[in-house]
Amino acid sequence: MLIVTTNDLPGFTITRVLGEVFGVTVRSLNAGTSFTAGFRSIGGGEVPEMTNLVLQGRNEAMNRLIYEARRRGANAILAMRFDTGELAGRWNEVCAYGTAAWVEPVTDDARAQYAAMVAAGQVPPGPLGGPSAPPLPGQPQTA
Repeated sequence: MLIVTTNDLPGFTITRVLGEVFGVTVRSLNAGTSFTAGFRSIGGGEVPEMTNLVLQGRNEAMNRLIYEARRRGANAILAMRFDTGELAGRWNEVCAYGTAAWVEPVTDDARAQYAAMVAAGQVPPGPLGGPSAPPLPGQPQTA
């Protein structure tokens, strides 16, 4: 999946916008970890337990974002962002969101990048190994 924080993708043309997609997770620390994190925060500096919580939340939210984009038939997510918040003073919410799209390479560099990603299994191939937007719901598959 090509994922960018920009609204466009240099070297590619957007052939289909498939809508907003997001992935959400809500995380909490267990009692022991919460106690340790609270104790560490007294001295100042980084709190590794909280860093791990944030990283796990972001990774889980990203995985869900990618799953939703693939489910819609996208090969790219544009304008990807993270949003975080606290719920009831006890839980940490992480939301990853963006615009699912089908993009096609139009420059030699983009074609090479896309071909390498297809070979690595990171993006779906189209006919003859090149991109091809999937049909919209209700449209027949083309051979």
